[in-house]
Amino acid sequence: MGKRSSKNETIGIIGLGKFGMCLANELVHFGKEIICIDKDELKVQNALDFCQYAFVSEDLSTKTLEETGFKECDTIVVCIGEHMDTAIFATLNALNLGVKKVIAMSNTEEMGLVLEKLGAEVIYPYKDSADRLAKRILSNNVMDFISLNDEIEISEVKIPKEYIGKAIIDTDIRKKYGLNIIAIEQGDKIETRIDPQYVLKETDMLVVLGEKTFLRKFESKR
Repeated sequence: MGKRSSKNETIGIIGLGKFGMCLANELVHFGKEIICIDKDELKVQNALDFCQYAFVSEDLSTKTLEETGFKECDTIVVCIGEHMDTAIFATLNALNLGVKKVIAMSNTEEMGLVLEKLGAEVIYPYKDSADRLAKRILSNNVMDFISLNDEIEISEVKIPKEYIGKAIIDTDIRKKYGLNIIAIEQGDKIETRIDPQYVLKETDMLVVLGEKTFLRKFESKR
């Protein structure tokens, strides 16, 4: 496979069922580089319509995953919820690659416990949508969110480094990003009466309201 840029975070997706395909689409839409693998040639062909790296293989061994580039991924998501043995095998092999994070999908609590024991972060498709997972992957700053419609969202975000020690009035959060701060979480306390002179602290969390496009830009700040 061709050489990929080391600057852009790469996400690996094992399994291109409905959840995996939706996740892949969402991540590519927001500019992430992805690698996909599935045993179904048609699904892989469909994935190649919008991403550069997608492979057909029934073999999900550590060797195969390494040879197809999954070892270079920052995060691998195992989207095989319906076949417990295959999901466990793929998750274990993904973990053996030594990537930063492995997320595994599970359809049952029992299977989820097994995957957690292996060392994976577990998601449940009946609780977590692919859209929601994509947003978690897209930004390390975003903690939680509520979609009000296709364009507007409320997100809970960490304070970007450049704003720590600044008064809210001295930031460009509203002018540059069009975001409204609707609450500040200070440990166990939530302050909804926003003082423009309040100086932001590293431990604070902002709850902001705004357009999704601008939220993604703001969340991507480190």
